[in-house]
Amino acid sequence: VQLVESGGGLVQTGGSLRLSCVASGFTFSSYAMSWYRQAPGKERELVAAITSAGGTTNYADSVKGRFTISRDNAKNTVYLQMNSLKPEDTAVYYCHAKRVSGSWTYDYWGQGTQVTVSS
Repeated sequence: VQLVESGGGLVQTGGSLRLSCVASGFTFSSYAMSWYRQAPGKERELVAAITSAGGTTNYADSVKGRFTISRDNAKNTVYLQMNSLKPEDTAVYYCHAKRVSGSWTYDYWGQGTQVTVSS
């Protein structure tokens, strides 16, 4: 099982980035996908999530209206479009896959990609 994130980098305030996460080794279309982030000295927090078929999304209040999560099940990929970036968005961003089956929970994490927003 692998989740490989890409697309992070250094951007100025107000700029945009698009993160991608390519999955392999499991049935991607059966998993809800999420993006989390962790800033230095802070706990990991949920940024955005999308259901397995892509019909429902939800966002942290701090990113609503600026970030968009989407997925392409044919490409086993989930995306996070980040616009109007702020310095407080600086963090390592992680891709997460989750499926609940009865009493079992299956979940996987990517290695993370660094996003740095300069002021």
